[in-house]
Amino acid sequence: MGKWKKSSQELIDQFYDTLEAFDAVEIRKMFGYPCSFLNGNMFTGLHEENWVLRLSELDREEIKKQGAQPFVPMGRTMKEYVLLPDIIKESSKDLQSWIQRSIEFVSFLPPKIKK
Repeated sequence: MGKWKKSSQELIDQFYDTLEAFDAVEIRKMFGYPCSFLNGNMFTGLHEENWVLRLSELDREEIKKQGAQPFVPMGRTMKEYVLLPDIIKESSKDLQSWIQRSIEFVSFLPPKIKK
C-alpha cells in the first residue's frame, strides 16, 4: 500500500466553504483529511481527491445511479459510505442537498461518546 495523497487545496477549500452552511457539525481531521461529524459520528470527509459521504441504503442506491462509487480504503469497503461523483461535487446546490441527507441519516445514530 502506497502513501495516501493529500487532497488538493481546491477540494479542501470547497469542503470548508460547503460545510460552513451547516450548523451543529464539527470539523476535525482524520488521517490528515478534513472530516465532519454530528454527535461524534462522521458523516462526510475527504480522502485523497475524493469526497466521501455517509448515506442511508435508499440514498446510496439513488446516488449510485448518478455515478457514486463505494468507498474502499485499504481494500475494506466502508458500507455506509460512497465517493461522490464529480457531477455532484460540481453543483453546490446538489452537494448541499446530499450533505443534508447525510446529516439527517447520521442524526438518528446514537451519539458517540469520547473515550
